[in-house]
Amino acid sequence: MTTQKAFQDYYPDDVAHCYGCGRLNAHGHQIKSYWDGDESVAHFTPEPYHTAVPGYVYGGLIASLIDCHSTGTAAAAAYRAAGREMDTEPVLRYLTASLHVDYLKPTPIGGPLELRGKVKEIKGRKVVITSTLSANGVVCATGEVVAVQVPDQFMAQLLAK
Repeated sequence: MTTQKAFQDYYPDDVAHCYGCGRLNAHGHQIKSYWDGDESVAHFTPEPYHTAVPGYVYGGLIASLIDCHSTGTAAAAAYRAAGREMDTEPVLRYLTASLHVDYLKPTPIGGPLELRGKVKEIKGRKVVITSTLSANGVVCATGEVVAVQVPDQFMAQLLAK
């Protein structure tokens, strides 16, 4: 297990409640993403209640995992591109503008899933991430997320609450 902080662990408390990646959402997935060279990686083990049909993961969970892993990767990539650490201000937080998922194979339940993300593009306040979701070394789904930086004024409002 790594002692490195996950991207999501840097999110300020006021914006750490996302169902997919919020560390303060006790009922959420609480995924944790990390750098692995130029790729990001996260692992998630589905529970029996994440079932679509017996033995296989519900597609909405797959989309949620790709979504949150990708927006976390977008934030980390923006900090990296700016030469900043993730605990510096102003806070860079990204939300999904577009999510596209291709389901390639049924995703088996009963073991950990691996998500891997790559930065496809960084342009202004937009970051495009491509991700894969694998089970037992087999890519079961791919995704592309267009993530946009939360506007400074909106972020200031969120952090002031």
